[in-house]
Amino acid sequence: MLKEMNLNEFEQQITKVKKPMVLKFTAEWCPGCRQLAPIVENVEKQLGDKIAFFDVDVDKSLDLAQKFGVMSVPTLILFKNGEEVDRVTAPAGNEEAIIQFLGH
Repeated sequence: MLKEMNLNEFEQQITKVKKPMVLKFTAEWCPGCRQLAPIVENVEKQLGDKIAFFDVDVDKSLDLAQKFGVMSVPTLILFKNGEEVDRVTAPAGNEEAIIQFLGH
């Protein structure tokens, strides 16, 4: 299970985490988010030593969603060296597509 992230935690973690970081923006009411959750968890099991994964519930952390202009869920945002390098909204629901998005 991914650790939940809010704006304060993000601002603390973005400078501490030395490996790439993925924020997965979701909502409890979102069917696509529920479908994507186990896929991202499997990818985390495979790549968790190389990439840090975090969940952001847009209803609980609206400020973080607004900070990055997230308008649709699910959205994955990839950060490297504290900077956003890529994002995908409503990613394909398979592990291979997620791994390709992450560059591995």
